[in-house]
Amino acid sequence: MPLSPLDIHNKEFSRRLRGYDEDEVNEFLDQIIKDYEALIRENKELQTQISTSQEKLGHFTNIEETLSKTIIVAQEAADELKNNAKKEAQLIVKEAEKNADRIINDSLAKSRKVALEVEELKKQAAIYRARFRALVETQLEILSADGWDALETRESREPRELEA
Repeated sequence: MPLSPLDIHNKEFSRRLRGYDEDEVNEFLDQIIKDYEALIRENKELQTQISTSQEKLGHFTNIEETLSKTIIVAQEAADELKNNAKKEAQLIVKEAEKNADRIINDSLAKSRKVALEVEELKKQAAIYRARFRALVETQLEILSADGWDALETRESREPRELEA
C-alpha cells in the first residue's frame, strides 16, 4: 500500500545519539509531503483527464462505428437502387422493343392489306373498263348496223305521212 502524505507527516523516527538534525529532517519531510501531495493531485488530474479522454474516445469510436455502418448501409442501398434501376431500364427497353415490333408488324399487315386492296381495285377497274369497252363497242356496232339506217329512214317517212 502506497504512503499517503499523512503517513509521511506522522512518521516518527527513533532518537539516537549523533542522529540527524531533527529540524532538517522535519523540513525535508515537509517538502516531501508537499511534493507528494502535488504528485497525488497531478496523478488524480491526469487520471480524470484519461477517464474523460477514454469516454470521448469511446464516444467517437461509437460515432465512427455508426458512421461506418451507415456508410455500408447507404452503399448497399445505392447498389440495390442502381441494380433496380438497371432492371427497370431493361424492362422498359424490352417493352419498347415489343411495342416497336408490334407497331412494325401492324404497319406491315396494314401495308399488305392496302396493297391487296389496291390490287383488287385495279382488277375491278380493269374488269369494269373491259365491260364498259364491250358495252361501248356493242353500242357502236348497233349504231353502225344497217338496221339503224332502216329505222332512220322509216322515221323520216312516217312523219311525212302524217302530214299528208
